[in-house]
Amino acid sequence: MSWFEAIVMGIFQGIAEFLPISSSGHLALLQYLFDIKEGNLFFTEMLHFGTLISIFIVYFKDIARIIYEFIGLIGSLIKGKRVHKLTRHQWFGLLIIIGSIPTALIGLTFKDFFESLYTSIIPIGVAFIVTGFLLWIAEKKGNEGKDVKDVRLLDAVLIGIFQGIAIIPGISRSGSTIVGGLFRGLKKPVATEFSFLLALPATFGAFLLGMKDVAEGGGAFINGQLVLGVILSAVTGVFAIKALIKLLNNNKLKYFSYYLWVLGILTIVMGFVNN
Repeated sequence: MSWFEAIVMGIFQGIAEFLPISSSGHLALLQYLFDIKEGNLFFTEMLHFGTLISIFIVYFKDIARIIYEFIGLIGSLIKGKRVHKLTRHQWFGLLIIIGSIPTALIGLTFKDFFESLYTSIIPIGVAFIVTGFLLWIAEKKGNEGKDVKDVRLLDAVLIGIFQGIAIIPGISRSGSTIVGGLFRGLKKPVATEFSFLLALPATFGAFLLGMKDVAEGGGAFINGQLVLGVILSAVTGVFAIKALIKLLNNNKLKYFSYYLWVLGILTIVMGFVNN
């Protein structure tokens, strides 16, 4: 992989992972345009690791608090203490665990099917268009009143299902989970934060599975292009998270819809022309 390809893919991974435009779809499209065939699974997995770092940077205090208080909760239960009410961060931690279960089940069950969608860019183009419609519908939703303490376990399960479906290349993970949260009546800031924190176990799990596949195939290597790509994905990811928070609060999701519809149509046309 050239330095230029590494730079472009690193930047696009950081931007598209958190803006609701699908990082998997964009990386697949870039690999198609750059004519990258094989040998870059390790590079792609490491780019996802870069965006994992982005979430830790932006939400470090919340993540540390969730882990600390949830461990305290487990300790209290082990000691037989009665817990009358969970704190905000303990409840958030439980919601993340519950929401991650359907994502894992969907990913493991339909892994081969999802991977088969990468053989052509036409399904990716269709998925871009579907994501655009999801964002358009979500834009019409008002900023309803569910705070973290009001979110139910069923809400977490359904949002986790949205995240599982987003394994399809072209379906945005952040977009689908935020849309799922808004459909369930979460406040926009809560839906956004839950979307990003819910990505932690899913992204880390996918990263570990990808690394396992790479290790078994003997394709792991580290070079300057890889390091640069990871750094760029992490840095641009931080800016993308902050940008999405502002755009969501200002009701700007519809602009992503326009972009995805145009990109989806162009992708489908390219797919048919080159078939």
